[in-house]
Amino acid sequence: MPTDQPPEGATSPDARPRLSLVVPAARGKAPRHLADLDLAGRKQALKDAGLQAFRADQLSRHYFTHFTREASEMTDLPAAQRQALCAQLLPELIQEVRALRADGGRTIKHLWELHDGVRVESVLMRYRDRTTLCVSSQAGCGMACPFCATGQMGLTRNLTTAEIVEQVRHAAQASARGDLTGGPARLSNVVFMGMGEPLINYKNVVAALHRLVDPAPEGFGLSARAVTVSTVGLVPLIDKLAGEGLPVTLAVSLHAPDDELRDALIPVNSKWKVGELLDAAYRYFRSTGRRVSIEYALIKDMNDHAWRAELLAQELNRRGHGWAHVNPIPLNPTPGSIWTCSEPVVQQRFVQTLRAAGITTTVRDTRGSDIDGACGQLATEVLNQERAGTAV
Repeated sequence: MPTDQPPEGATSPDARPRLSLVVPAARGKAPRHLADLDLAGRKQALKDAGLQAFRADQLSRHYFTHFTREASEMTDLPAAQRQALCAQLLPELIQEVRALRADGGRTIKHLWELHDGVRVESVLMRYRDRTTLCVSSQAGCGMACPFCATGQMGLTRNLTTAEIVEQVRHAAQASARGDLTGGPARLSNVVFMGMGEPLINYKNVVAALHRLVDPAPEGFGLSARAVTVSTVGLVPLIDKLAGEGLPVTLAVSLHAPDDELRDALIPVNSKWKVGELLDAAYRYFRSTGRRVSIEYALIKDMNDHAWRAELLAQELNRRGHGWAHVNPIPLNPTPGSIWTCSEPVVQQRFVQTLRAAGITTTVRDTRGSDIDGACGQLATEVLNQERAGTAV
């Protein structure tokens, strides 16, 4: 059981996860940004600043189609107004602290610093048929899942809509520039699977979803089918998201089909049990028509038993057929961690058990194991290095 072992990144053997649904107050306010506002709001902001409101359309197109915030590149704007227009709606929100490449250059992990010194991570990954960005929606996380490095950081604050969107803009720019091995590419997919629980930051995440899927000049114009929001299981907010009219994919971080194990593995299960969560996921499928992804990190000797695969299949099939897709995920552990991935033969048996029960199952292609690719690992590593340097 998870309670038999210290959480990921724990500094003492008796450490225990502490679930928190309360978001701490931010230290200072991020500068207002174009991506925080809808198009009407951008026009009003320019008008209030004594600038021409229709310029908001041009600024938005540069940002969402050319992925730039540089005034010098906006040659269709009057030279005398470029700096003022960009200053009003395109302040710098995130700065690169470190970028690590992995998987032969097909993966780049970024550590970003925000206006108040808070740091978050994003991971850009190129596959054969798509280019995907994993974004953070919070700095840290309050869900306290013991196998997750971010979960042991605690929650610092929510990200603003624009701080989320800026991760996407940088990734789209990097993809188009050819930073990934294989040459220039188009960013096609975005997954909210980085630092944080997206549904705790509900308002800003939903606004960010609009910026992703709405066509220019409102947003990037990505397909809603190519955007995934992951949650550990906040049932009321899953139902709320189902009513937003945004047919994005819902990913449920389940990791155990039984309450006994999930109570310890996913602390929020103490509030909404497995049955309640899967009922909500099924309602999401019925409301949106989008098949739900069931995320399942396979942890050696803890949740990878064949009988748990059978129980998972029974729970899914009891609600209907074809509405869920299971993604077993080989755990990407911190070096030296006791939280380790399942043996290949055990993973294979788990997958075969699900498929034999008629459950569509695809093992996740993990990335970045050679650069501490799991969420929160890079931020923790850099912080430890900086503390060591200060101590010296």
